[in-house]
This record gives sequence, structure tokens and C-alpha cells, in this order.
Amino acid sequence: MPNLKVPRWFVCFLLLLSALPASAHVGSPDVYAEGDAGPYKLFVVIRPPLVIPGVAEIEVRSSTPGVDNITITPMLLTGDASRHPPVPDNMTKPSNDAQFFTGHLWIMATGSWQVRFVATGSKGEGVISIPVPATAIGTRKMQSGMGFMLAVLGVILLLGMVGIIGAAARDAQIPPGKTAPPANRRRAFVAMTVAFVILVVGVILGNKWWNAEATDYSSYIYKPLQMNATVQPGNILDLKMVDPGWLRARKLDDFVLDHNHIMHLYAIRWPAMDVVFHLHPDQVGSGDFHLTLPEMPAGTYRLYADVVHANGFPETLVTTITLPFTHGRELIGDDAEGTAPVVTSTGRGTQTNTSDKLPDGYTMVWKRPATLTAKAPEDFTFTLLDANGQPAKDMGLYMGMVGHAAFVKTDGTVFAHIHPSGTVAMAALMMAQAQNGTSGNSMNDMPGMGMSGNASQPVPSTVSFPYGFPTPGNYRIFVQMKHANTVETGTFDAEVQ
Repeated sequence: MPNLKVPRWFVCFLLLLSALPASAHVGSPDVYAEGDAGPYKLFVVIRPPLVIPGVAEIEVRSSTPGVDNITITPMLLTGDASRHPPVPDNMTKPSNDAQFFTGHLWIMATGSWQVRFVATGSKGEGVISIPVPATAIGTRKMQSGMGFMLAVLGVILLLGMVGIIGAAARDAQIPPGKTAPPANRRRAFVAMTVAFVILVVGVILGNKWWNAEATDYSSYIYKPLQMNATVQPGNILDLKMVDPGWLRARKLDDFVLDHNHIMHLYAIRWPAMDVVFHLHPDQVGSGDFHLTLPEMPAGTYRLYADVVHANGFPETLVTTITLPFTHGRELIGDDAEGTAPVVTSTGRGTQTNTSDKLPDGYTMVWKRPATLTAKAPEDFTFTLLDANGQPAKDMGLYMGMVGHAAFVKTDGTVFAHIHPSGTVAMAALMMAQAQNGTSGNSMNDMPGMGMSGNASQPVPSTVSFPYGFPTPGNYRIFVQMKHANTVETGTFDAEVQ
């Protein structure tokens, strides 16, 4: 009987079936975005494929009635291929809900993609494009039960082929009803032995070939840029990037502005999560960033650094650093900080809250959904109230938007920097929208954007962030809104089922 280890190539074949897509966040691969496709406001969810090439699952909900059809087209975000899109696919309505559409698209290569949505209906046609970073970051072995079943089937197939060859060698030239002579039986035994050896050798060689394919595929698995943090004399935080090697060499000096900054750095004191800084280091060399530290309490900080490459591909770099009490500079420009109670966890999860009293007397309120479920798309809505409990009147834009938010899981496995337009990097979104060929102010139509330059239009005191928690567990949400010259940081805890 053949060795049961032979069918391991079946396992190697399925190593590809568990790769996870990368994104500009940590542990949060799905893309959530909200914006206007002409006259139609759409909430888009894109769940990138598990392998590349692979199929992305897409959901769209229109909050504007009258949408009859939506087409979707996958395109690279930059380069010549972005100017030659394939034939679009039609989304379908899977239920009686006239405003909900689903569809799927093939993503054929690793890189920075976009999905173009064209909505048509009673109000005409509208277009919006959503960036999608697509790559694979891991593999996983096949389930043991499936592996055992395939092993048994492989053994049966091999023995069956050997039996067929033996029967042919023994009986092929014997008239019907005649018994095979001893010479034929010996010939059949030799043929079966030779066939068995050839088939086993073939399976072993096939196993080696699949192992080689799996090894080759591993070179396509996403390896994020690494970041080392040190403090130099003068309280200078030095962040040095290291490329561990992934596909082709990545540049460490091709980053583009995103909200007027090359890097957005969140520093969260860990594990208490009671202090958070939103800072903006300056690039001083290839893969090298410096920041003069503000005054910071002592502790270990987890650092999350967001950058966007010139092709629109976003990355989040993660590291930790332990600091003594730092007598640093005052916060300037767009830098901001926030404090909160130490994150606590009981047997029922993190303590939750719907309002946060801020140091200057203002209050931030969360319109909390009744239930929080993993992977369920939601608009997370927050309002800033003044000291009298009324919606704040002196609102201002914070880096061009009504607000920013960071959704962080308390075990550190999830970090997502969210805007009112969604999880996508604004630099990539601007690249995508620029290719739509529409004459309208498409970027101005994105939720929470303040690019119209209309100073007479007041900034609202309410902001919403489209997002879906990727996994169950406990999360802390940091929300930043600006009034007058003050950037407020509200903190909210959530237990996700």
C-alpha cells in the first residue's frame, strides 16, 4: 500500500486558499467607503479576495432611492492599465430591498486597484471610484478532515489505476470465457509492479513540484515595511524604515502627501490605552522620519504610522517604544493628543460609553447602534456639544475633514485610521476620483470633505465614519474633531459580538 504521506501535494494545492488581503490598516482588510456617485449617495463594502488572483465580494447600499442599476469595473489605480478598463459587470439585487446590490469581481494581480461604480436610475448617471489595495499576507493548511478524505481518495485512485493496468496485461488477449494462463498472471504482476512504481514516483515528483510552487508563491506574500523607533538627543524621535523584501524592491522615498502630511503617526500608551497622540513626522531621508517629541507621560507606546506610496498603495507600519517622562515641545499645527480612563475589561468585555466629557467643558456623543456585530457595515456617528450641551457652533475642519477616527482593538490586533469617506487613504481616493472624467467636484461630494473652499458654509458638529469591525472583541475608538483652535479627542469603548 502506498505511503499515506504521498497526497501531501493536495495540501500544498490548498495552501493558497487562506491568503488574506493587505490594506492600509492592521487586521482590518475590508474596504468601507461612502460617497456620491453623481446624484446617488452610496455606501460601498469591498471584501478583497483571499488569494491573488481571486474574487472580491462587493456590496452597495444606496441611501438615495431610484437607483435601477450599478455596474462595477476593476482597474489598476495608476499606469497605462488604469486607462484601459475591462468590460464592466452588472451588480444584482439579491432580495426585495430595491436599494441593496451585490456583485463580485476578479482581482488579477497584486497592487493598488480601484473599483469604478456607475449608478444609473431616475436621476441620471453617476460615477465613483474606490481604491482597493490587494495582496496576500499568509497561507494556511487544509483542514485535517478534508486532508484525510483526499488522501483516501488518492490511494483508491492509485490502486484502481494499478488494477486496471494489471487486468489489461492479464486478460486483454484472452478469448472470452478462457482462464488466464500462469504466464499472463506473471506478466500482469510485473505490469502492476512497474505501474505502481511509476505512479508513486509520479506522485512524489508532483509533490515536489507543488512544494516548489508553494515556495514560489510565498514570495508573493505581503511583507510590510518594518519600522525601528529610537530617541536621539534633543527629544528627536527617529523612525527608520526597513524593507524586508517583497516581490520587487519598494521605494522608501516615494511617499505622497495624505491630508497635507507624508506620515500620520498614532502613538498610544499601551496597554492602558489612556493616552493617544496624533502626530506628523517629517521625512529627512529615504525611509527616515524625524519628529520633535511633545511633552509625553512615561510609558510604553505602540506606534502606528500610515504612509501612501506614489502608486496609491497604503501601508501601516507598527512598532513600540518605551519613553521616560518627556519634557517636550507644545503641540503645533495638526498635532493633537487625548487622554482617557484606563481601558478595563470584565468578563463581559470592555466597559462601554456613549458620551465623553472633554477637558474644556465640551462633550462628544456617540450615537451608538443597539448592537455591534463583526463585519456588519455601520455609519458610526459622533456629535460635538458645547459647554451648554448644544451642538458646537465654532466648528472647524481638521486636516480638511470634519473629523478623524482610529478604531483600535484592545489586544492590538486591529488598527484602522478612518475618515468620513471611509477606510481608504485620501491620497489614493483622490487618484481614483481624478480618473472618473466627471466635471463635478467629486472630492467635495465625499462625506466630511471640506475642499470646496466655501467659507460661508458652516462646518457641521456631527460626523459619521463608515466602517465594520473585522472581528469580535473589545475596541477603543478615538475620535478627533476641531472647534476654534482646539482639536478634541473623544474616547469610546465598544464590545463587538
